[in-house]
Amino acid sequence: MAADVRTGDGPDVAAAAFDHALRGVHLQVALRWVLVAFTALTVVAVPPARNAVTCGVIVAGYAGWALAIVVWTRRAPTSAVRVVWLTLFVDVAVLTALTLLTGIATPQSWTSDVFTVGFLLIPVLAAMQLQAGVCAAVVVPTVVAYVAAGIATRDANAEPWESVLLRTLVAAGVAVGCIGLSRIQGSRVRTIGGLLQSRSNLLGELTGIEQRERRTLSEQLHDGALQYVLAARQDLDDARDTADPQAFARLEQALAESSRLLRSAVADLHPAVLARAGLAAAVHDLADAAAPRGGFTAHVDTTGWSDELRTSVDGLLHRTARELLANVVKHAGARTVTVTLALVDGWARLVVADDGIGIGEQAGERGLGAGHIGLASHAVRVEAAGGRMTVTRGPTSGTTVTVEVPCPTATDVAQRAGVRGARDLRAG
Repeated sequence: MAADVRTGDGPDVAAAAFDHALRGVHLQVALRWVLVAFTALTVVAVPPARNAVTCGVIVAGYAGWALAIVVWTRRAPTSAVRVVWLTLFVDVAVLTALTLLTGIATPQSWTSDVFTVGFLLIPVLAAMQLQAGVCAAVVVPTVVAYVAAGIATRDANAEPWESVLLRTLVAAGVAVGCIGLSRIQGSRVRTIGGLLQSRSNLLGELTGIEQRERRTLSEQLHDGALQYVLAARQDLDDARDTADPQAFARLEQALAESSRLLRSAVADLHPAVLARAGLAAAVHDLADAAAPRGGFTAHVDTTGWSDELRTSVDGLLHRTARELLANVVKHAGARTVTVTLALVDGWARLVVADDGIGIGEQAGERGLGAGHIGLASHAVRVEAAGGRMTVTRGPTSGTTVTVEVPCPTATDVAQRAGVRGARDLRAG
């Protein structure tokens, strides 16, 4: 609420931090009126034998000042968020003055004892801050003023030192608790800010996914199947004019290649092989389709993944493998690519390693490849599934991407369902 609360750079994050801080300001202003009412009622209900008029003037001035703070926070919320914590020192000064006036000048008075209770509310006001350091800057002087006022009025009120020490212990406990509460509040706001920043980044990535996939599909159709269809049309014209057997052969080859490319495009849009033959077969198909486009040799190892295995993360791993292989085709310039798929201790592990030019240094540190469009969105999806994606560069060249995701298999799910059913049956 006070100084900077560093939660991120996005406008959504800044707006969220400011909103939480402003709520704290409003709560602090509202609780201050509890202090105003407390001091006024104390002067009226437990009036001091001396300096009653002076105390009344101080309370009236305090009420006017609190009203001015309300107006200021409404008209200048940004300034209030930054420096409203400084107004708490006025609360400390007012309570200190009232305690000393009613305690020293009027021995054996209950009024000063009542006023000292008000000191315990100030740490609560300071806890509205989002930075523990700012809260401590208010709370520590408050406790010092509380102890000093207790010592100054001890002789006049004939209070034993044990009482002063015990009250000090309670005040210190309240102060430490409020500092901890302020720290927790700041941590929560920073966590919310981080989540909002991740959400903004993810939305930014997702807005480009549809356009990127449309562009990729358009390029595949234009550079692949469409070229063969155009060539087939020319061969058909030649065949009509000349009845050349070679023209018919070329026509047949062009149509066959067009069919293959179209089937590949359809498979990318809806990988039927994934549902029919499983993830292992689908990964083999992805590697076989990517190898000729990238001019590399693909080696696929799925010995650690049963052909009959079906899991809830098959679709996620298939999309991620397709994106990783597409990046290799576009950026790596690799000669050999190795794809490994395995299930290890309840975790699905997908590794795509190439011997290409390697990923940039900065990209390696961030775990995202510069120019590897779409990889960030897949990394976020993997993390959302409870997994992790790591990108490492080889000692001289090449890149290895490892994806690990918790993987409850169909057997595991069935076993859990059976256990729950047995428990329900026993409970029934």
